[in-house]
Amino acid sequence: MTPRILGIAGWSGSGKTTLLEYLLPQLAAQGLRVNVIKHSHHDLELEPPHKDSARLRAAGATEVLLSSPYRFALIHELRGAPEPALAEQVARMSAADLTLVEGFKREPIPKLEIHRPALGKPALYPDDMDIVAVASDSAPPLLARRLAWLDLGRRDQILAWVMMYAKNGVSC
Repeated sequence: MTPRILGIAGWSGSGKTTLLEYLLPQLAAQGLRVNVIKHSHHDLELEPPHKDSARLRAAGATEVLLSSPYRFALIHELRGAPEPALAEQVARMSAADLTLVEGFKREPIPKLEIHRPALGKPALYPDDMDIVAVASDSAPPLLARRLAWLDLGRRDQILAWVMMYAKNGVSC
């Protein structure tokens, strides 16, 4: 089964993470298994430098897997190698009904854009044909292409669209 992927795109401060925090428990309550990939442009510090796992990475381990009765995390040091492509990252994850991707906004995957004109940043959808839906706090403009326009103030509407996407693929 090819995993269904949906990017959540938008400028910093648009509410991407807040929307995901709402969607994830709702999707899980509907019985969907959902993975999330969050891209960061910053270095990741997942454990304090004095902890054993950090010390082992610093000593030269390429990968360290931390495991507990509650969760596990695999930390892979790139050591100068290029960052793996999104497809490689998705392939590392366990099977899911839907993988939501925050970041990677230039990747050629279907995306839901979060657009708030008050941020003073331009919308992404006019130049990104991979954006299949926009959640915004503004009225929809006259669109030259088929695009779902969702009310950012109606999270239930956004949830319904994401559920439809998870089950059927892109649909406006």
